Amino acid sequence: MKRIAIVAGEASGDLLAARLIRALRESCPDCQFEGIAGAEMQAAGCHTLFPLEKLSVMGLIEVLKHLPELLSIRKQLLQRWQNDPPDVFIGVDAPDFNLPLAAKLHACGIPTVHYVSPSVWAWRQKRVRKMQGNIDLMLTLFPFEARFYHEHGIAAEFVGHPLADEVSFDASRDSARQQLGLPLDAPILAILPGSRRSEVRYLAPDFLQAAQQLCQQNPNLVCVTPVVNARLREELVTLQQRYAPDLPLILLDGQSRTLMQAADYILLASGTAVLEGMLAGRLMVAAYRVHPLTAWLLRTFKLLKTQFVTLPNNLANEALVPELLQEAVTPDAVAQAVAQMMQLPTQRRDYVLQCFQRLHGELRRDASRSAARAIMGKVLKC
Repeated sequence: MKRIAIVAGEASGDLLAARLIRALRESCPDCQFEGIAGAEMQAAGCHTLFPLEKLSVMGLIEVLKHLPELLSIRKQLLQRWQNDPPDVFIGVDAPDFNLPLAAKLHACGIPTVHYVSPSVWAWRQKRVRKMQGNIDLMLTLFPFEARFYHEHGIAAEFVGHPLADEVSFDASRDSARQQLGLPLDAPILAILPGSRRSEVRYLAPDFLQAAQQLCQQNPNLVCVTPVVNARLREELVTLQQRYAPDLPLILLDGQSRTLMQAADYILLASGTAVLEGMLAGRLMVAAYRVHPLTAWLLRTFKLLKTQFVTLPNNLANEALVPELLQEAVTPDAVAQAVAQMMQLPTQRRDYVLQCFQRLHGELRRDASRSAARAIMGKVLKC
């Protein structure tokens, strides 16, 4: 029997870790899992020691407010696993929490794996030095990441992206709309301002005002937003009443993936959701905003090393998805970007979607099983 310690830090990591747990159980049915787990991981059989929400903090400045609690949690995990060592520690995303924990556990002789590379290729590249000698295996979702780690002497394997295995490219809009009870004959704009409260507060006011403008220009447009829980629904309703009271917005409980398939266009926060929109084969506009001081630090110290923010653009090395960042996120700018997307010339539209389809194929590698095989063969040696 193998005992596996595993820590995820947000909703996307919870999904990835749950799929990995199930894949590992195919090879090792009696594996036991414990760590920091969300609902998906717990459903897959992982015992959680702390609520996953404790780690779901975005931005440099925002983390400072929660730093004492985060350090306390990490210390308690370290003590527990030092006293009763697992066969392997797997950190899933959440690099600022997981990588220092992995380094200390590795120093105790516990094998370490990190699943989902931090964006060291994009910003704060010096972080890779802290991984050298502390991570036994880095599992990457994208091919260029594995090449980056090999160049820095870190064992890495490109396993593909689980979402590419699950999301069908250009699935039927009508089927998705029937499933959600949405009209079949109207243009639909999916609005996804994020899954964290901080994201919603930073982006939703501008998204909602832009959507209100778009609906005034096109009364047939249907705007739909998924919410992950009751608290975010309440937050979004409050923001709508304040900033866009005339917007006829439909709110769904979850079902963001189905909504993407139902939509003609997507307006969303930059992050994993943009990748999912690409995999679904939908045109998108992405936006990103953080605390002003966080943005100042990124710019002043030139921490961002890539031309683009969104994954589709970085994968293709060209601007397939319009990006609005920080001060550029205004109601007028968002409305204009979405309107331009809706009026995209056929040739350009076809080109973008062809690129999306090609990237979908490159990332489709049965990722969870590939990751499980790498862990079992290269770390656990079984």
